[in-house]
Amino acid sequence: MRPLPKIDLRPHFLTLRDLPAGPINWQSFFGNDHPVELEVGCGRGLFLQTSALVHPDRNYLGVEYDMKEARRAALRLHKRALPNVRVLGANVFEVLPKFIPDQSVAAVHVYFPDPWWKRRHRKRRVFSATFLSQVTRVLPPGGWLHSWTDVEEYFGVITELVNSHPAFVWHPPPEEREAQHDLDYHTSFERKKRQLGLPIYRARWQRNEIANTDPRLSDWLAAANAAEPDPDPLSPVETAESPDHP
Repeated sequence: MRPLPKIDLRPHFLTLRDLPAGPINWQSFFGNDHPVELEVGCGRGLFLQTSALVHPDRNYLGVEYDMKEARRAALRLHKRALPNVRVLGANVFEVLPKFIPDQSVAAVHVYFPDPWWKRRHRKRRVFSATFLSQVTRVLPPGGWLHSWTDVEEYFGVITELVNSHPAFVWHPPPEEREAQHDLDYHTSFERKKRQLGLPIYRARWQRNEIANTDPRLSDWLAAANAAEPDPDPLSPVETAESPDHP
């Protein structure tokens, strides 16, 4: 694979060093007050590119731990000079609590997260009680959480976790549709798996009206944390296209 050219991809590629301290001011960050959607583990950026083109009235931020993949995604956005999308090369477990303001994103997307196959690595999965509590905090009432995976076991874990949370209401997922061309997929990984004839498991939930200060949320977090492996808060959140996810 050809190495990526070392060009300045700003503003499409940023790291935490490019951000001011404290929560992001979305008006300053994007230069407008449009709704913001967050993709966790954006990989090669197909979802970001398609969404930014189809919805110019929305802003998109992808967070990707793998710097090579983050730059690859940013390059495809940079070539098209898309004004409403950015890629942040960073660990989402640092980004969410430190940089994303309360109730400030309209949707959170998590597509094909690394399943971390080995049992001793399961604690590194992105879907955890801590992660879901942060998603709850950053979504306003009516906001959406979307997640797709090709791993049936992990899908069961994700749906059980989110369905147990008092702030989320399950909604029927979108139906699978026939792709019209090679880029007419949600992500590059969805294309790979569907072209192999493999199933994709989809789910979405809407944030309800429960306030972030409601004691039911802290009670849920305590109970869910007690049932999880020891936390590993700075574990890398890799995309499905990483070597650990064949």
